[in-house]
Amino acid sequence: MFNIDRDFGFQAIYLHVGDRGFGYNLKGAISTGDGRNFNESTDGLAYTGRVELYPFGGFKKKGEFFEGDLMREPTPKLYLGGTYHFNHNASKSQGQRGNPLFERRNLQAVLIDAMFKYKGWSAMASFMNRNTKNPITYNEDQSQSQYVLVGYGYDGQLSYTFPSHWEIIGRYSHNQPKREIQRWQPVHNQFSFGLTKYIWEHSFKVQFEAGKNNFKFLNGDKKNNWYTRFQVEIGI
Repeated sequence: MFNIDRDFGFQAIYLHVGDRGFGYNLKGAISTGDGRNFNESTDGLAYTGRVELYPFGGFKKKGEFFEGDLMREPTPKLYLGGTYHFNHNASKSQGQRGNPLFERRNLQAVLIDAMFKYKGWSAMASFMNRNTKNPITYNEDQSQSQYVLVGYGYDGQLSYTFPSHWEIIGRYSHNQPKREIQRWQPVHNQFSFGLTKYIWEHSFKVQFEAGKNNFKFLNGDKKNNWYTRFQVEIGI
């Protein structure tokens, strides 16, 4: 909801991570800010900087990029990441994606994430924020409006992967849109429980999830719903 998305541009990356000891990565990018499948480029660019820290060295098989501790890390591994993103003259409600805005806006985003793995246990946490001045835009005669999706969100997840590659997961997520746009976007909480069977590492897996959504609207109304999900995922 508050994340940034793929874009066209140039990247510069410096990697300094070994199996043991303190490591870090530095990443930067300059891109169009218009995302994929854009029809018309704006007169602004997007600038992104990211720092990644590995206090105890790198994960086995790039384990920081997938949820479960399939490698069952024999020593504690910790990953900390922070991103700052500035999108100048963005034309969409979420920067690189979303609905077209009637007026351009400068968007700022901050993203912080962390992962810890040890002997089958995996803990993840993330925080996302998007902000701009005057998030609501209007057409020329003020008869229509479109808003920038501004606010913040965070989530946390705890899981355990058995040696048989079955994983149990508990997750909580919270999305808090800014008050100016809560007439369209309610406050959203989600609680979920999941079960995953990894068939071929993390690229081929079967997953089941059950959870509850809680919505709170600007007028004080509340809405709850339950859901279940089953999927088979094949990746590369």
